[in-house]
Amino acid sequence: MRALYMDDAYLKEFDAVVKSVKDDKYVVLDNTAFYPNGGGQPFDTGKLVKDGVAYPVDYVGKFDGDISHEVSEPGLQVGDEVRGAIDWDRRYRLMRAHTAAHVVSAVFYHDFNCRITGNQLSEEKIRIDFDLDGFDRGALQSSIDKVNNILAQNLPVTVTYLSREQALQDSSLVKLAGVLPPAVQELRIVAVGGVDRQADGGTHVRNTSEVGPLELLKVENKGKRNRRVYVRLSE
Repeated sequence: MRALYMDDAYLKEFDAVVKSVKDDKYVVLDNTAFYPNGGGQPFDTGKLVKDGVAYPVDYVGKFDGDISHEVSEPGLQVGDEVRGAIDWDRRYRLMRAHTAAHVVSAVFYHDFNCRITGNQLSEEKIRIDFDLDGFDRGALQSSIDKVNNILAQNLPVTVTYLSREQALQDSSLVKLAGVLPPAVQELRIVAVGGVDRQADGGTHVRNTSEVGPLELLKVENKGKRNRRVYVRLSE
């Protein structure tokens, strides 16, 4: 199966062939632009269309290496040719949020020497957990101001691929590459200008100017070294 979103996050519609159907609702295609739930980024929604009939896609997940589309209407069969359509407004907002989260993590790492321990994107807000001893809201707001300055610089967001061997030679990626399962021989690298560079399988905007400014919502103490930060995209 080809995951089309890996190389073109702006692909809104695509053609595909049904490869398998389980229980009349779990559909696997030969290729897809639907992003499956994972890595803190929610799944895409949308529809599959065959002969003018729409089959709404309510959930997308990855199971045993296959991306499965859960449709709310039965009727699709193996071999059917379908047209997939992404709910673009939802996807694009999540793309903006994902790129924003990368810049936040880079700035917080620089300012506080802390790393992300968890994250969750949504259309309403972005939640990021950091390994941080203490926090001062004023200092965190100052860091968010830095994030907004970076986002306004029209920095390109690029996707490249590195072999495992190349990644192990890069000091910024060695830790990640070292814990990857042996079967993973190629890493997809997302770079935000010269600000952030990391292995990532999600969808992003092409330029930081598309993100817009962020607003710091709240900060929570979730444990000895766990601080949960909530931000949201400003309209």
